[in-house]
Amino acid sequence: MKKYAALIAVVVLGTLLAVIGTTPPSPAPADSDLETFSAARAMEDVRIIARAPHPTGSEENALVRGYIIERLNALGLEVSTTEGEVEDQYLDRFEAWSGMKPEALTLTNIIGILPGTDRDLPAVALMAHHDTVWASPGASDDTAGVASILETLRAINAIGTPKRDIVVLITDGEELGLLGARQFFASNPLSDRIGALINLEARGAGGRTTLFQTSAGNSAAVQIYADAVGRPAGSSLSAFVYENLPNDTDLTPALERDYVSYNFAFIGRSGLYHSPMATPENLDQGALQDMGDQTLALTRALAGAESLPERSENRTFFDAFGLMLISYGTSAGWLLLGGVAALNLYCLRLNQNPAGILRGIGASALVIVGGGALLFAFNWLSGAGAGGANYYDRLAAIPRLEAQALLICVAILAATAPLWTGKRASIIGVLVALGLQIFLPTTSYILVWPLLLGGIASVLSHHLTGIWSVIGKVIPSALLFGFVLQYGHQLMQGVGPDLPSVVALLAVMLLPVLGLLVPSVDRKRAFTLAGVCLVLAAAIALWVRFDPVADTVAAYESMKG
Repeated sequence: MKKYAALIAVVVLGTLLAVIGTTPPSPAPADSDLETFSAARAMEDVRIIARAPHPTGSEENALVRGYIIERLNALGLEVSTTEGEVEDQYLDRFEAWSGMKPEALTLTNIIGILPGTDRDLPAVALMAHHDTVWASPGASDDTAGVASILETLRAINAIGTPKRDIVVLITDGEELGLLGARQFFASNPLSDRIGALINLEARGAGGRTTLFQTSAGNSAAVQIYADAVGRPAGSSLSAFVYENLPNDTDLTPALERDYVSYNFAFIGRSGLYHSPMATPENLDQGALQDMGDQTLALTRALAGAESLPERSENRTFFDAFGLMLISYGTSAGWLLLGGVAALNLYCLRLNQNPAGILRGIGASALVIVGGGALLFAFNWLSGAGAGGANYYDRLAAIPRLEAQALLICVAILAATAPLWTGKRASIIGVLVALGLQIFLPTTSYILVWPLLLGGIASVLSHHLTGIWSVIGKVIPSALLFGFVLQYGHQLMQGVGPDLPSVVALLAVMLLPVLGLLVPSVDRKRAFTLAGVCLVLAAAIALWVRFDPVADTVAAYESMKG
């Protein structure tokens, strides 16, 4: 046991950091300071708005609109509405939901303006949508966004009149095809007065609220977010992944305009996305608090700014366990990569002969290729390869798919242990990071920082003695392990049901510190561990594939392949 004490310490500390980074704050009570956001106060709106499904054109939707208008008026906004007809092609989606095709549907946007002290300045806009899909109360998608805006406005009123106007756009027809947002940004004169825009969304009912998309040239925009928000969450990798997936939000048509734009959402408890069970009772109030805290802080910063952020280069950014936002430009990215390369070259010189270097390269290649192949194969076994697999049922299975991916990663690391024990460098990792820095620079941090931490751990453990040597390798290694867990979790939440193989790139980042923490290994035990993990992963895959359809799936998509 003493032999693995450092490894156990790294796993425990790293897991704790990952939990901190992925856990939303506790909801603030209703009697919180009036200048702060309170999830308990916001829940009063959630319970009224999300008492029943309210798709575009429904009677319940009209009642919801009336309530929101009443609330905006009470908050002192100048309120108006605009209407538009839903085109035939979008009526087909309504028919797919309900089994009925109406002759016509009218969508209604709600627009409010909270006057600032200088009304000539470009305004800051807050956006969410009030419609839901068929048969879902939509407590998270997007009542949480609407309630966050209402509570944010209340807090801003308590703080004092902002410098800039705050425009509130509560759109209709988002679920049918972003219809209200398209109408507003294409033709409403008020859209020309907006300088910055915050959109609030959800694909689930819990977890951290993350900044997952920004407007282009986001360096200054990210910096003001980092300075304003006390507990940030988000990454430029999320922005890249989202941009390359077939997803849209109301921000999509807005990005065609020259706004400083931010897109926030929480995606935990993904099984409740578009679900009949997306009720106020099933909404994680911590996620609502997180959304509100970030929205209020960023809105205050933008609405009080002398000038809004201007476009420049795209910035690499990510949160360090939700405690701070690390961000830097492309040139700094190259400097970090240079440091990583230097550390790895130094580690190669420490104690590795040519044969050892080749074994280390082989271990990295096997983890990436073999691990990626196993993740793909077991995901197929779980039903991803089955024709007609239910999208919403797959979302509900994400926690089990995460456990499956973790077991597979442990299996491939154990199986390759004879190759990586005692190895402290990751040549393949550096080369892949170089490729990302050249072609996708805002995503390279996902490899650069683990490599940097692994190199630091190796150098400190080599040059320090006694307890300091142990501390020197445990602390950077724990940071690395926590980083891999946090972003592995986020990747699985985002793309896990379809592309779990991407987490193999994170698994390979563990090799240098594993080689440092585990100087030797019993092959028989390592292979036994790998076999047990694969058997358990297969059991989970079959469980996901053959269990009944989750009772959370959207009412309009209840068949499972």
